[in-house]
Amino acid sequence: MKSSPDEIYNFVFRGLLAEEALDRVGRQSKILSESSDVEIAKSLSLDLLDEDLVMQARQMSVVYTAIAAFENAVRGLIAKVMLENVGAGWWETKVSEKIRERAKTRFEEEKNIRWHAQRGNDPINYTMLGDLINIIRNNWDKFEPYIESIEWASNIFETLERSRNVIMHSGTLEKADVERIGINIRDWIKQVGA
Repeated sequence: MKSSPDEIYNFVFRGLLAEEALDRVGRQSKILSESSDVEIAKSLSLDLLDEDLVMQARQMSVVYTAIAAFENAVRGLIAKVMLENVGAGWWETKVSEKIRERAKTRFEEEKNIRWHAQRGNDPINYTMLGDLINIIRNNWDKFEPYIESIEWASNIFETLERSRNVIMHSGTLEKADVERIGINIRDWIKQVGA
């Protein structure tokens, strides 16, 4: 069926009106993940920076991606295991006061800076890798079915945190360091599944 120009115009015009109405009622703007890498690079003025430094940073961004995904997968595993074994109040009853207070402080600091995106509302999003291994250690009976040993897990976390810190402070890892990260992540996934 062929549409007339008037029907097409009405369809497009109604779509534009709907878009405008959504904007008026406070529709969220597009999130960064919807932007292309080229658009993001342009927004960041990467073309104005030293090409070699940008290339090194891009290589390390791939490594950071793996570590960040690992860290968030561990957060998900902890939340899942604790929720299944302890229930909804697990954060208050099974996480040390020190970790809870640090997470709360980070949350409050980010909450007060309203002009910047936050990590989320879940307190586990405000933990560090070291906090995550301590939550596992302090609730070992819940995680023992998934993890070979706490020492094994601790070694993986220490290795990844060391590499993460180098990258987060604009450093560059050597190939052996990157390979070590890959081996540790593969071992963790084979053992734990997440």
